[in-house]
Amino acid sequence: MIKVMSPLDANHYGYVHGGAIMRCVDEAAFISGTRHASRNVVTAALDHMSFENPVRLGDLLVLKSSVNFVGKTSMEIGVRIESEDPVTGDKKFIGRAYVTMVALDDLGKPTNVPSLIVETKEEKDRFRKAEERRAFRLKLRQNKD
Repeated sequence: MIKVMSPLDANHYGYVHGGAIMRCVDEAAFISGTRHASRNVVTAALDHMSFENPVRLGDLLVLKSSVNFVGKTSMEIGVRIESEDPVTGDKKFIGRAYVTMVALDDLGKPTNVPSLIVETKEEKDRFRKAEERRAFRLKLRQNKD
């Protein structure tokens, strides 16, 4: 997903608000999750996200998303965030985020999602790391009670 950063996305110094970037991350995750599940999906969680470089007004925000892990009704979507100067083509790594999306049935209740086929070494590594993050998230949830 590519979006040009406009004045509505930026502060008066010309830097894009983190919240504007997070919205784009959520949209990219929604697209990947919906395409995988062939259903409506909603955001259940967004893991820690930090910004390595600023994004300037007029930059292109480039988001690359993929389904890393699938549970019964939820999916972890990884989103890589970059910026690109549309004139020079210079690219900067901004950060990455992991978004948990839940698939919904026609009544708005969680529903099963198709399993994920992992074949390449890269896909297997992403799946394994996503499993570890999921276990950590579940442990945090259990400790809240």
